[in-house]
Amino acid sequence: MTLYRANPKHGVAWITGGSSGIGRSLAKDLAARGYVVAVTAPDDHPIDTLIVETAQMAGRVAAYPCDVTDEKRMAKTVAAIEKDLGPIVLAVFNAGSYIATPGEDLVARNFRRSFEVNYFGIINGLLPVIERMRVRSRGHVVLIGSVTAYFGWPTTAAYGGTKAAVNILAESLKYDFDKMNVRIQVINPGFVDTRLTEKNFLPMPGLMPVNLASRRIAQGIEYGGFEVTFPRHLSWTLKLLRMLPRPFCRWVISTVTRWNARPLNFDRKPPVE
Repeated sequence: MTLYRANPKHGVAWITGGSSGIGRSLAKDLAARGYVVAVTAPDDHPIDTLIVETAQMAGRVAAYPCDVTDEKRMAKTVAAIEKDLGPIVLAVFNAGSYIATPGEDLVARNFRRSFEVNYFGIINGLLPVIERMRVRSRGHVVLIGSVTAYFGWPTTAAYGGTKAAVNILAESLKYDFDKMNVRIQVINPGFVDTRLTEKNFLPMPGLMPVNLASRRIAQGIEYGGFEVTFPRHLSWTLKLLRMLPRPFCRWVISTVTRWNARPLNFDRKPPVE
């Protein structure tokens, strides 16, 4: 039996973190493909302009505000979407947060916040939606990861750790999701020009415009396999690099990011928890 792949004729697409960046652009791409798209973002991140921008498309966008870290409210959001719009056939867990974590300025709450949003933000939505997909014996789940999951980069001890966990989550769940006729994919983009990468003070090779990245994701949802990664010249170089001895790998990353030339900043005051 061919594993299920989402189709706008079958039901609704749900995107978390859809008020800006990749999520917002992907909502447009899916609406253009005919999906009714339920977009979730925090209450203080309205998507009114997104709804207006997609009003004349083949599909449409509807707002379902929620903080992905709120487990109970996420379950209620899933129930509300299905009651109002129909079954969720495609769930894209895109909400994410990047907090730079240089080694001389480690703050526990930054790690907690990263995992609360980037990892448990997925879990809080995945659990209620997968139960409904299981009962229907079909569904399509997409987790947004990152090429930073492949190995450690400077300043990504928190962020990269969450994305590595997302990749393991997807790989582990695929065994049983396949039996349930639920397709699961993990998307590992390179550097995309969004508000998150604006916080990154490292060189970012292969930086992509957000509309091009979202188009690649939409194509991956429609045609791609378990992992979708881009741009290929960056992601496949990193995959090859990951196979080489770790000291060589760290030397390459330090050279590319010019991290060896960066002085440690010992002038910062100790963080207060």
